[in-house]
Amino acid sequence: MGNSKIYSKIIYSRKLQQELQAYIDKYPKGKVFLATEETVDQLWVAKIDSFLTSNGIKKVVVPAGENNKKITSVETIWQFLSENEGDRKSLLINIGGGMLTDLAGFAASTFKRGIDFLNVPTTLLSQVDASVGGKTGFNFNGLKNEIGVFKEPVAVVINTDFLKTIDRNNFISGFAEMIKHGLIHSPDHLAELKDFNFDTIDYDLLQEVIRHSVNVKEYFVANDLTENNIRKALNFGHTVGHAFESLAMSRNRPVLHGYAVAYAMIAELFLSVKMCGLPQQDCDKWTKWMLDIYGKFEIADNDFEQLYQLMTHDKKNDSGRINFTLLPKVGEIAINQNCSKDLILEALNYYKSL
Repeated sequence: MGNSKIYSKIIYSRKLQQELQAYIDKYPKGKVFLATEETVDQLWVAKIDSFLTSNGIKKVVVPAGENNKKITSVETIWQFLSENEGDRKSLLINIGGGMLTDLAGFAASTFKRGIDFLNVPTTLLSQVDASVGGKTGFNFNGLKNEIGVFKEPVAVVINTDFLKTIDRNNFISGFAEMIKHGLIHSPDHLAELKDFNFDTIDYDLLQEVIRHSVNVKEYFVANDLTENNIRKALNFGHTVGHAFESLAMSRNRPVLHGYAVAYAMIAELFLSVKMCGLPQQDCDKWTKWMLDIYGKFEIADNDFEQLYQLMTHDKKNDSGRINFTLLPKVGEIAINQNCSKDLILEALNYYKSL
């Protein structure tokens, strides 16, 4: 399959209306729709109201927040498309964070057995992560992204202007996925991230840094569309990370996804030293840097068993074995690493004692 571009076009541009117009013009008048979420609607979509009106684009707004990533929100979008005579030749433009693009992407993929959709991700996390790979879906039965399909948008427009309104915590949450991309594939990308200045953000430079990050994800997705093989590289930091997220949620003190991934990458760097011979000095260097940015997730000895149990439920596991993606060295991956329970507990203990 190689790098053949069988997935969506990624457009890096700070001229949103111009980029959208080029796509809108390909569809029949009155058959282009827009889906967004409350916060983004107020901050951004309201500003392009006259542009939408002049193009005859109607919009549907779903409530913001992960707790609204559910079937009723999908139904809201289906209902809207149905009432406004959406058909197979329609286009749905999705403007919002990963929650919205996943949800509306799923609604589009299933309406009339699938209509075209275009994503405009508005958070750093969704620009570097959710924008590539064609995963759509919603949460069900208390499980994250339990229902969904793989379906590529016709295009993804990445515009760093949207990032001017996200708070620092959400910005550095998205940054963690970029760190992951550097660790698993690109020492050069990792080096530019280490030099990145959070205090005075250069949005043109950021556009380029995001491009480098997305290129890493594209590489893995293009070579393994349905996650049977090397795409598992992208799970680095996610096996322990999802367990941290679930534990935090069960205690009503949720942590942002990127923070959980950053905490977990530290534990998984330790596993990489033990299982794959990652040099200890590399582990120490990146651990210190991530601790400086993300601080620490407080866990106690009596959390270890629960965290371990949460890891056994990870959907990437195989026949009951907990599967990790680990690093023999920075920029290189080893997938399907089965760690013993003792070693996993040792990694949690190492993390706790930092």
